[in-house]
Amino acid sequence: MKELTDRQKNILTLVIHEYIRSAEPVGSRHIVENYRLDLSSATVRNELAELTEQGYLRQPHTSAGRVPTEEGYRYFVGRLMRDTNLPEDTRRTISHQFYQMPNDIHQWMKLAASVLASQSKGASLVTAPHPHQARFKHLELVSTHGRQVLAVMVVDGGDIHQTLLTLEEPISQEQLSNIAAKFNQLCQGKEGKAINDISGAFSAAEQATLNWIVDTLTHADTMLSGEVYLDGITNVLSEPEFSDSGEARRALHLLEERSLLQDLLSRTVLTSNTSGVQVLIGGEGTWDELRQCSIVLARYGSPEQATGTLGVLGPMRMSYGRSISVVRFISTLLSDLVAEQW
Repeated sequence: MKELTDRQKNILTLVIHEYIRSAEPVGSRHIVENYRLDLSSATVRNELAELTEQGYLRQPHTSAGRVPTEEGYRYFVGRLMRDTNLPEDTRRTISHQFYQMPNDIHQWMKLAASVLASQSKGASLVTAPHPHQARFKHLELVSTHGRQVLAVMVVDGGDIHQTLLTLEEPISQEQLSNIAAKFNQLCQGKEGKAINDISGAFSAAEQATLNWIVDTLTHADTMLSGEVYLDGITNVLSEPEFSDSGEARRALHLLEERSLLQDLLSRTVLTSNTSGVQVLIGGEGTWDELRQCSIVLARYGSPEQATGTLGVLGPMRMSYGRSISVVRFISTLLSDLVAEQW
């Protein structure tokens, strides 16, 4: 594609802003009258035709105005959109909300998802911070019924793992508490491999518990993200593009289905060494579920400690400036909170 002229860049920007606002095709007369351009409708119409020819706009019907294409949005986001920040009073309000919360990662994640959804008017996604390497923090063993024991392990950062262990024979709660105390002392701060190398004589119940601890920590290291928090689903479903189709539901299914979400994250922010915001428009030819959507993603935390992902999903005509600014701000805020927590 050849380089756009300054006039074409301006007209493309106006079409995108108008379409984001109205969700209706934009015509030459509307642009001239609403923006008081020192151009005739015929001149603007010719430029719209040229932008259409180059693939930045399309015309749904012969007599209709133009709407942006995926390439048009990409050009706008990558080269035309001004860098924006949330208003100062909004940033102060959001920061106050977080620092008023208890020192609890679960509550931070819920609040982050809520703020992202309300500020962007889209669906939000936040994954809990995932340690670079899962390390043991605390274990509880609770007698339930017969040989079954509820094992609950907390890892650094707050992730909780639990299962029902079936022992060879029933043992008392006092014995279980002693086993838990033993491993709380032996395993404190260690990752799975180091715990697996612990030597000593273990009873059958202790060995079963030790095996579960090692297996769980090893599996946690293979996961790309922690628990997923979603909010604002109704925001997307209420958009006119999605009112009579399954497009929004397909996109939301990608966020809700863990394997699909892991694939999305593995190919984007979680494998990137660069900081900043990433914008996926129309699925980028990879995710068919997102072909009518855009998603703004960012990483937060510290790669040496723990990282998570946050973002917002909406129709392709989302307000990119607002979405990018709120994602960037919450990412920075959560990075500071995670650093303090660790």
